[in-house]
Amino acid sequence: MPPPADVVKVAIEWPGAFPKLMEIDQKKPLSAIIKEVCDGWSLTNHEYYALQHADSSNFYITEKNRNEIKNGTILRLTTSPAQTALQLHERIQSSSMDAKLEALKDLASYSRDITFAQEFINLDGISLLTQMVESGTERYQKLQKIMKPCFGDMLSFTLTAFVELMDHGIVSWDTFSVAFIKKIASYVSKFPSDIAILQRSLAILESMVLNSHDLYQKVAQEITIGQLIPHLQGSDQEIQTYTIAVINALFLKAPDERRQHVIRAQRAINNEMAHQLYVLQVLTFNLLEDRMMTKMDPQDQAQRDIIFELRRIAFDAESEPNNSSGNVEKRKSMYTRDYKKLGFINHVNPAMDFTQTPPGMLALDNMLYFAKHQQDAYIRIVLENSSREDKHECPFGRSSIELTKMLCDILKVGELPSETCNDFHPMFFTHDRSFEEFFCICIQLLNKTWKEMRATSEDFNKVMQVVKEQIMRALTTKPSSLDQFKSKLQNLSYAEILKLRQSERMSQEDFQSRPILELKEKIQPEILELIKQQRLNRLVEGTCFRKLNSRRRQDKFWYCRLSPNHKVLHYGDLEESPQGEVPHDSLQDKLPVADIKAVVTGKDCPHMKEKGALKQNKEVLELAFSILYDSNGQLNFIAPDKHEYCVWTDGLNALLGKDMMSELTRNDLDTLLSMEIKLRLLDLENIQIPDAPPPIPKEPSNYDFVYDCN
Repeated sequence: MPPPADVVKVAIEWPGAFPKLMEIDQKKPLSAIIKEVCDGWSLTNHEYYALQHADSSNFYITEKNRNEIKNGTILRLTTSPAQTALQLHERIQSSSMDAKLEALKDLASYSRDITFAQEFINLDGISLLTQMVESGTERYQKLQKIMKPCFGDMLSFTLTAFVELMDHGIVSWDTFSVAFIKKIASYVSKFPSDIAILQRSLAILESMVLNSHDLYQKVAQEITIGQLIPHLQGSDQEIQTYTIAVINALFLKAPDERRQHVIRAQRAINNEMAHQLYVLQVLTFNLLEDRMMTKMDPQDQAQRDIIFELRRIAFDAESEPNNSSGNVEKRKSMYTRDYKKLGFINHVNPAMDFTQTPPGMLALDNMLYFAKHQQDAYIRIVLENSSREDKHECPFGRSSIELTKMLCDILKVGELPSETCNDFHPMFFTHDRSFEEFFCICIQLLNKTWKEMRATSEDFNKVMQVVKEQIMRALTTKPSSLDQFKSKLQNLSYAEILKLRQSERMSQEDFQSRPILELKEKIQPEILELIKQQRLNRLVEGTCFRKLNSRRRQDKFWYCRLSPNHKVLHYGDLEESPQGEVPHDSLQDKLPVADIKAVVTGKDCPHMKEKGALKQNKEVLELAFSILYDSNGQLNFIAPDKHEYCVWTDGLNALLGKDMMSELTRNDLDTLLSMEIKLRLLDLENIQIPDAPPPIPKEPSNYDFVYDCN
């Protein structure tokens, strides 16, 4: 006969004794069960004992969670939460460093349990920990050189215990002093070498910002985005994640006007800030890489449940039929029909659609987000397409998978940030789920474009190309919000894309006729001279270059400029990035242009051959150039961006009497030639230009009409 449902069989351990096998009657009070266990081992004062799980969690058994005990569970008899809290409260105040360290280690472990946490907090334990942090910093700084591991671990365990205790939500975050906030902020800005301390400090700052408006203001005064950014450039991914979380928390809690000033007001953002925002954007999107490269496991029920949820939301399935053999087949047939309506390629087992990486499980995540957060739009798209003819339906499943792959490609998910790029998109900083929201906007655009093109299943790739063009054209305008991005897309309908393509094509064709080509040849030299003068003028103004090494960006600068008479290059180191031009007399070194032997670029540069890590970085390689002079002299550059690279290589080649071959010169030449030709042809508007010159007329029969001036 099976045991009653209220009775569970467990094993109970006690240090130094053989485990006991016993049956626990869940109807009996927990205190009575503990007394029975204590009596079995002849232990008195049973109220000082408790039961806890013997696994790694060590969670206490309480009246609230006792129903979670299953048959075969291993429990441990231990001191009660109140006793343990009291003992640890005393031990962490010990004068012995070793005893204190061991106590804080135990406290960090026990604090994960809410029952213990409640007892420790009742003893004013949070205040004790904050006092230890506030008063212990000076001592930590003095003794860290002598006993760095001991004090580092001590502070790490203290902060870990604090984080675990606060995560239970028992104590309000508003109770902490400015002194405590200053200490935590100092660990982020001054002690970055200790990973554990840095990680806990970042977690505390994030919680402070998110849970209290007053603390947000205090934290914002103590820590800046600039102090957080260096932690993004390390190799520890966990630290990068915590840092991004703090930055995002600061952005989310910032008043609208302040957030707009930091992120959206692009004129106020200097190159360095733009670069750091670009790095933050890349690293944030790179957090999606794991999901993007994770294949769906068709046997994983939790993953399959997501697909079931997509079906349920779309079709609001009524109660399932009974599990009779006939109804099983009926249900399978219904599922297959619904999966076809959802636009999956594999109607029988749609999980197989997500086995390609990229986009892997990221596509399914996006689909579920869209279905839950924009349910009306999701249902409309699915039902709208399921009511069309098969060949005219826009398959939601297939479209979502291909669109996610496209968006990952556009945003370069998984690629490392460039050392010099500053191309960030302000709109991605206005929402904590910006990629998912980006997808929601684009999947609706795809469905709209499909209808405008009256596409069939054979046109799928054509539609995706048009959608990509729409997205890219909208992104180039740098919209400051997702709503603005959506508005830009509204103006880029399929008809508008066709107009833009036609206009660009006609513009190219107009300039290919023979008379226009002859006119181009005639005016090209003066346009090239104009470009040359512009390049030399820019060299006279000068540029600030950043000194880079193979590991990370360094805040060291140097400046180089050409003398007004174009005969000498002046250069020298700077303490900080300059505002405006740097005068010649403040630059210590100079190089006569006459001494320059050659200008080399890319992998031919000496500094690219010396530094292997830089050589492997394609972005840096494309911005590198060097001036070679004398026998072994060299002046090595890494331009701040592609534009400056083109300006300097063109200008130096012009000084040496060589052709300007950069992409910028080609673009400028095309633009200026086009403008000049259009200006010269204004009077010929709406007059067709012949492809060939008019024929030379026959000679006249006599020349009597000629008047001789002599």
